[in-house]
Amino acid sequence: MTAQPTHFDGPGGEKPRPVPPMPERTPQALRLAIQEHAPHLLPDFEAHWRRVIGDAFNLTPVPAFMRLWWTQYAIARDPSMETHLCDLEAHAAKSEDSEESARLLAEYSRLRRQAAMVEPGR
Repeated sequence: MTAQPTHFDGPGGEKPRPVPPMPERTPQALRLAIQEHAPHLLPDFEAHWRRVIGDAFNLTPVPAFMRLWWTQYAIARDPSMETHLCDLEAHAAKSEDSEESARLLAEYSRLRRQAAMVEPGR
């Protein structure tokens, strides 16, 4: 049995809940996962799809679209990760120490790259 990451619902850390697995790497599966587990992303996902892909006869933008939204969903499905990334970005922006800002942004980038590489089912 593989361990699934968990996040906690309440401020006291009660009631562990598993992070949903990543869907198949298809636009339809990703959209359904976003709809179910991160509905706050759905309006932007659909607007971006209509703007970039929409009625296009050229599918060239699809891989870039999928990379972006795959990463966004991988982060949003885990509220603690989403919060942590927002905190890193905010602290980096407020820091007056350029080395600290660089360190915080490097960690932010590392975590986003890690999220982008999550495989379906994980």
